[in-house]
Amino acid sequence: MGETRLTASTQTDDALLEAFSRGEPAAARKLLARHIGSVLALANRMLKDRGEAEDVAQETFLAAWKMASAWEPERAQFTTWLHKVAMNKCLDRLRKKKPEPMPEGMDVASSALDPEADLLNGELGTRVNTAIQALPERQRAAISLSLHGQLSNPEIAETLAVSVEAVESLLARARRTLKDRLRQDWLGLVGDMGDNHNVKERIGK
Repeated sequence: MGETRLTASTQTDDALLEAFSRGEPAAARKLLARHIGSVLALANRMLKDRGEAEDVAQETFLAAWKMASAWEPERAQFTTWLHKVAMNKCLDRLRKKKPEPMPEGMDVASSALDPEADLLNGELGTRVNTAIQALPERQRAAISLSLHGQLSNPEIAETLAVSVEAVESLLARARRTLKDRLRQDWLGLVGDMGDNHNVKERIGK
């Protein structure tokens, strides 16, 4: 039996997933063409490595093909699910990364210009990442996209399919929780760094 022609009424993500689960590879190609750009953009922002971003995109769509037959449209939007899978795969890679040694001849003092990088790469960064992983899922997603992906609030809202106001609330709650859990480390960090607005803006004032 040949492929069923995909008409205009079957162009939604949910319909394309259903068509793919029935054995229509054209549906997968349409979904890939529709969403590969946004998945790659998210992975690039978070990983800052084109090769790794492409690997994450491939793994994300493989996960989509595997779950196509079990997809339940009423539970979530496909784009929300897709970006969530991509984000989690990016975070897995970021957690496994170790700080790279500083190139020979680089001015050590220059790292002081980016205290946020020091925060995320040092011993304190390990404790921060552990605390982030203990946050509720939506808070963890929002703060991770802000810290690791360096996305703006509107970009986070688009990725998580929520309003900007909801993102602001999620970030505020996540920052309060992190400050409570890491208060002593935070006070020491602020004492060492002084009044650094970049760090305070991302972790919380």
